[in-house]
Amino acid sequence: MARIELKLAHSYHSHPHGDEDYALLPLELTFEDGGAYALLGPSGCGKTTLLNIVSGLLTPSQGMVYFDGRDVTHSSPQMRNIAQVFQFPVVYDTMTLRQNLAFPLRNRGMAKADIDRRVSQVAEMLEIEHLLDRRAAGLSADVQQKVSLGRGLVRPDVSAVLFDEPLTVIDPQLKWQLRRKLKQVHAELGLTLVYVTHDQVEALTFADQVMVMSRGKVLQTGTPAELFERPAHTFVGHFIGSPGMNLLPVEIVNGGLRLGDHTVSARGSLPDIQGPITLGLRPEYTQLSSSAEAGAIPAVVRRVQDLGSYLLLTAEAAGQLIRARLPRDIEPGPPAPGEVVGLQLLCERTRFYRDEELVL
Repeated sequence: MARIELKLAHSYHSHPHGDEDYALLPLELTFEDGGAYALLGPSGCGKTTLLNIVSGLLTPSQGMVYFDGRDVTHSSPQMRNIAQVFQFPVVYDTMTLRQNLAFPLRNRGMAKADIDRRVSQVAEMLEIEHLLDRRAAGLSADVQQKVSLGRGLVRPDVSAVLFDEPLTVIDPQLKWQLRRKLKQVHAELGLTLVYVTHDQVEALTFADQVMVMSRGKVLQTGTPAELFERPAHTFVGHFIGSPGMNLLPVEIVNGGLRLGDHTVSARGSLPDIQGPITLGLRPEYTQLSSSAEAGAIPAVVRRVQDLGSYLLLTAEAAGQLIRARLPRDIEPGPPAPGEVVGLQLLCERTRFYRDEELVL
């Protein structure tokens, strides 16, 4: 296992001229020894580029990579002792599952008794011990991906195990089981794990620390709770959550908050900034009230969706759509489309952003 430090930038252009020419803008990141991390962001944000630089499949165009303080920028994956699991299962069809799992250990000259013990341990953790003597050909995609995972985990001295969207081809019903299994494996083996995904559920349920990326930047690193409760950037607020954070262009005027033609008094709960600012509030914390109630912004209901465990209300105020999660048993019942309601936008969980960055 290793503590991995990155101080780098990367461009696929020989002579980059601006930020748009960089796949990764200048960054400094640390993956602590034994931690479970996720790189989360949309396609094209630089997640896989970053992962390939960590593994040694790609050399950064600028900067350095350190493992336990040692410069490995130009070292191969083999020299870094990295295991990488890819999006599609990589297995040797002509071998049994036992032989597939043992392959990395045999290549390192480990004694047969130690190989057998390690293969049995990993197979038991992944719940494939009953298949060890089956050939890999013809097995389902989820079992084959378990074998790929196992080959990454089987080496006891590995510096880190890197996962590049490993559950993409797995049936949705089995994804939860494999995520749970990975968490269990991490707890048992204490390996440094870095997991790349565009799926927030995968990232938030797998990792202790999630790094949210956009346009070659790491915008915020934090626990799932920190990313949800206090997004440091409007992109994080929008990307995390289902649906994401309400982000509304408002104005602070003389201690009040103005949205369109509506102003509510809010002394003591606003940042000390005059002028335009962005208000952020999760649908979970957006409260419904009478439009005449103090502090309420009047809004016209556009849609109410029954999503099983809750209702999702979409209303419009000053040309802005605002979503609120409501209990299914709300009294005296959910408002109808076209009805005017009040929305309470100011509470202890309201956030404010300027130039997309958190200010309060």
